[in-house]
Amino acid sequence: MQTPENLAEILTLEPIEVNLFRGISPNDGFPRIFGGLVIAQALTAAYQTVPERVCHSLHAYFIRPGDVNAPVLYEVERARDGGTFTTRRVAAIQHGEQIFNLAASFQTPEVGLEHQFEAPNVPAPETLPTEAEYLRSLGDQIHPKMLAFMERPRPVDLRWIDPQNPVKPEKKSGEKQVWMRAVAPLGEDIRMQQAALAYASDMAFMESALRPHGLIWTTPGLQAASLDHAMWFHHPFDFNDWTLFSQDSPSASQGRGLVRGQMFSRDGRLVASVAQECLMRIRK
Repeated sequence: MQTPENLAEILTLEPIEVNLFRGISPNDGFPRIFGGLVIAQALTAAYQTVPERVCHSLHAYFIRPGDVNAPVLYEVERARDGGTFTTRRVAAIQHGEQIFNLAASFQTPEVGLEHQFEAPNVPAPETLPTEAEYLRSLGDQIHPKMLAFMERPRPVDLRWIDPQNPVKPEKKSGEKQVWMRAVAPLGEDIRMQQAALAYASDMAFMESALRPHGLIWTTPGLQAASLDHAMWFHHPFDFNDWTLFSQDSPSASQGRGLVRGQMFSRDGRLVASVAQECLMRIRK
């Protein structure tokens, strides 16, 4: 039995056959599988065939909604094993159809030139409320069912710098920041650390494209979904500690929004970069 707060348990896969693995989605109240879970489990599946190298990038497409009541099969294709780089392709399958595919590249660690963006100057996570605490501060504005949903056990703790009021959303800049960390201990294995950060990278991300329009997930008539996802890992990190996810949205057009993000360790090191295009339509 998986514990909802334990990412290490949620991301553990069952080997079925050579290059074939099975993952389970915890029922977290959503009608479809959370995209970050499929990204993280697909990366975990790829890592089962790459024992020595470290992932430096992944690129993925969401093809069909995932069924939370069915397991996901992950089929790994060993595309290339080179002198320095290894490439893997992973197909996530449910009910005989692909719901998602991912390509990941792995590298033997090496020393090279370095530079990075500076981390934003934001309040420390300990000074910020949890999501549930923020909602409780809104008093009678919040429906008890929404509060109960936000207080459900989850594997990642989020602390927003400038949270959007879900009852009276305002038009705000697409630039936003949120602190995040794993709730349960992850251990030090870089493979699990990367999978956990990949999971979290799809949380609270699309909102950057919705905020300039005063929209939230629960806006009536809004159709929103992740279309693709890309991630680059720059340095080792510890997701047991707080990580700052700084985001912006440079564009929205033709029913799609683009969001970008940088993930900084608490000491200001840029550990990962993320990009995603999302579907965002208002049904009439």
